[in-house]
Amino acid sequence: MTAKVVVLDYGSGNLRSAQRAVERTGADVEVTADPGAAAEADGLLVPGVGAFEACMTGLRAIGGEKIIADRLQRGRPVLGVCVGMQILFARGVEFGVESTGCGQWPGAVTHLDAPVVPHMGWNTVQAPADSVLFRGLDSQTRFYFVHSYAAQDWAGNPDALLTWARHHVPFLAAVEDGPLSATQFHPEKSGDAGATLLANWVEGL
Repeated sequence: MTAKVVVLDYGSGNLRSAQRAVERTGADVEVTADPGAAAEADGLLVPGVGAFEACMTGLRAIGGEKIIADRLQRGRPVLGVCVGMQILFARGVEFGVESTGCGQWPGAVTHLDAPVVPHMGWNTVQAPADSVLFRGLDSQTRFYFVHSYAAQDWAGNPDALLTWARHHVPFLAAVEDGPLSATQFHPEKSGDAGATLLANWVEGL
């Protein structure tokens, strides 16, 4: 049976490119803010670009944080991408201002302490051997990043699978925590590597 995926439209993110990338896995993909469709889809993809607070404002306007929480309570898969990953954490700190996130994971998203930001371009990641998202991808595989902020430590579920990358300092490139997964990089901009990752996620739906 074809997997049904909703790309959550809350006014932020590369919606159409995300849609096309997931469609290439063979999934049936809809871009919508409709809470019923988002609640019942096999998979929910939460994109995000720009500022943490602006993304949270858009998400709250459609009740997106409740949609995410409800899906996770029922064990239904969610994938956050870029700022869509960051807003899953409890807090975001940008320009000295602290914003409240979805709170699915404890901790804060903070500015990368690096000589050059944003971290923009291709980078390798260190994924755990039992990762589902990175299955079939080796340690030299590169993914496309564009960000100045990231989660730089982890205080969540100790059984979660953590994938790290480095831009002067280490930061979380991906998390796999039961039905909730997320990537700091853009799978939809990461060529064959991103396509493989999305196919792995869809296969798990």
